[in-house]
Amino acid sequence: MSQTSRTGARGRKTVARHGRLRSPHPFASLMKMLGIVVAVVLVSGLGIGAYAYYDLTTSFASEAVELEGQSSVPPDIGAIEGGVNLLLVGTDECEPEYAQYFGARCTGADASGQLNDVNMLLHISDNPRRVTVISFPRDLMVEIPSCTREDGTETGGSSYEQINAAYSYGGLNCVVKTVSQLSGLNIPFAAKVSFGNVINITDAIGGVDVCIGNGGMRDRNTGIDWEAGERNIQGLEALQFLRTRYGLENGSDLARISNQQQYMSSLARKLVSEEVLTNPSTLLRLATTVVDNVTPSQSLTNPVTLVQIARAVQGVPFDEMVFVRYPVFDDPSDPNRVVPDEAAADQLWAALEANQPLQLTSDPNTSGGVITADPAPTEAPVEPVEPTEGAAPTDTASPAPTETAAVLPESIQGQTAAQETCSAGNLSG
Repeated sequence: MSQTSRTGARGRKTVARHGRLRSPHPFASLMKMLGIVVAVVLVSGLGIGAYAYYDLTTSFASEAVELEGQSSVPPDIGAIEGGVNLLLVGTDECEPEYAQYFGARCTGADASGQLNDVNMLLHISDNPRRVTVISFPRDLMVEIPSCTREDGTETGGSSYEQINAAYSYGGLNCVVKTVSQLSGLNIPFAAKVSFGNVINITDAIGGVDVCIGNGGMRDRNTGIDWEAGERNIQGLEALQFLRTRYGLENGSDLARISNQQQYMSSLARKLVSEEVLTNPSTLLRLATTVVDNVTPSQSLTNPVTLVQIARAVQGVPFDEMVFVRYPVFDDPSDPNRVVPDEAAADQLWAALEANQPLQLTSDPNTSGGVITADPAPTEAPVEPVEPTEGAAPTDTASPAPTETAAVLPESIQGQTAAQETCSAGNLSG
């Protein structure tokens, strides 16, 4: 998809450019919200102290947003039929401490505005627990409903608008209402984070390991000029990586979502590694950093709810953590926009409602954003041991019943946290 570019100030590394409703800042580190939930409960559980826990959750509630049109939340999230839905929203706010890195985006006429360039629906299923994260492209054309702003006034909505304009209509509440209307799902929980959090949170966990493929990646818009291979990205580099589109094989926003899924998969693996979860100081630093940068819905400020959500996701295996992109068609009236592929989306919603395992059929190599990493060498097969003559037969447990997987159409691109991919860089190998 095409996009207007502006040149940043000479000698200054910029990571963003912006036009009205065409912001290129999909800061999809929002999977880190999963990190805050895990971190807060573990901070409490590892004995860092009730005071720290209380202080964190109190700060988290200070600017909470009321959501309209969503069903009330039961005292126990396990009582929510069909699982738990949490919308994670990333906005391109020009925070003073980071504005210097964003060039014309934070000096132009729209520098004071915010667009919801990242919209990720986190679905935690009923037992057996599974986690599915659906990313909605920022250029997706949708209906934005009438919403209530924080000051109590009503917005008029729009019958045909980019989804990333919803925040400018009515804040976090309006983004939730828009995605709820599009998906048909009740979304009782939500959180909003600005792009400055990308820098802070990545530093708090010691960086995230990513893989650069196709000979390397170069993008003058974000300042990236990286060789192929493994790379631990921290701070500003994480923001550059998540924001890049022209550093990818086909330079599209859809490809960028696939590239971001590589980051989120690696992040998920790191968050549950011993390196993070068994280190109390890292957990406290992580929780404090995220709380300082997140605006939650009122429903998400109850400490008990945070604990319940954390426990719901802690034991989910990597192959049951699935990151998918909402399916789309090109907009017939504008090649730079996309419209919903409702038939494919209905298959996804039905699978989530039925709590079926998701089987991806899309080839990551066709996304333009990632390529599959070289598989790790397999261990030599173990030869079966013949039973000794006269030995008593061993008891064998009956195999567990096999669940029927929902086979998703190829238009739903994605990967699991168990898959390792590399960025489809724009430099030849």
